[in-house]
Amino acid sequence: MPNNYLYPNTTRARDTWIMLRRGPKNVLDPWSAYAALWEEETDANGAPVSTATLFLTNRECPYRCLMCDLWRNTLDRRAPPGAIATQIQSALVALPPARQIKLYNAGSFFDPRAIPPEDYPEIAETIAGFERVIVECHPRLIGDRTRRFRDLIAGRLEVAVGLETVHPEALARLNKRFTLADFHKAALRLAHFGVDMRVFLLLRPPGLTEQEGEVWAERSLDAAFDAGAVACCLIPTRGGNGAMEALAALGEYTPPALRSLEMAQEYGLGKGRGRVFADLWDIETFYSCTCSAQRTARLAVMNRTQNAPTAILCQECS
Repeated sequence: MPNNYLYPNTTRARDTWIMLRRGPKNVLDPWSAYAALWEEETDANGAPVSTATLFLTNRECPYRCLMCDLWRNTLDRRAPPGAIATQIQSALVALPPARQIKLYNAGSFFDPRAIPPEDYPEIAETIAGFERVIVECHPRLIGDRTRRFRDLIAGRLEVAVGLETVHPEALARLNKRFTLADFHKAALRLAHFGVDMRVFLLLRPPGLTEQEGEVWAERSLDAAFDAGAVACCLIPTRGGNGAMEALAALGEYTPPALRSLEMAQEYGLGKGRGRVFADLWDIETFYSCTCSAQRTARLAVMNRTQNAPTAILCQECS
């Protein structure tokens, strides 16, 4: 097998390997969010809270994460001054009122090349009516800009951090360019700033078996809550970005089973340490059995109630 087909061992070589397997980006308007939706999310008290989720258009993240496909909806250049606030204003007009807002930007909100810090005051004014503001950020970019934005907004700030896994080798292979020590440092900073943290976790990242994926998802949930997370979101590792398909051809990636997602969420909820959500976006791509739709419905119930209903028994896959 040619060497350029195998997944490399160094960060720079991995960047190149991942980039070579990409498809084209979508053409986006820097003055418009590329997507927006209204949803309800269960809060820390178990009550549904109306949520506006905006997917902002901005410059591509500088990191080349192995599993990421968010680069498709990014720009090659920084958004013009004032563009981010305009995106938020325009998107909110089309959505029902909400109590909290998620500003997801296919990267890190506190990356100055993605969200210009000079735009923070206008952004803060635009979202002044929300009780909670949730953004996402790479652990190594959490710092003074985080504290500054916290001071500008009226609502409580929450930062979503993509820990992905505490399996050391699997984390390194994801090419995220941070260590577990970096994550813990970021968690301590957020706690010091009085900022809440939610954590994104991958179910069965590349290189793990189904059983290992479930075990390490549980260990990662424990680690996230140990670090102070108020909520965790379990994301089944998806294909679709070119790199994951190449790994699948090498036998290094297989999509996780819905049953494993159920079991990991049940484990987290059973601990009672914080909310645990299963990411159900595009969940149909993981369907592999006649019971898959039932399992998805059960996951949705767990997301909404934060309790595990009666398990689904299936003669084919249980």
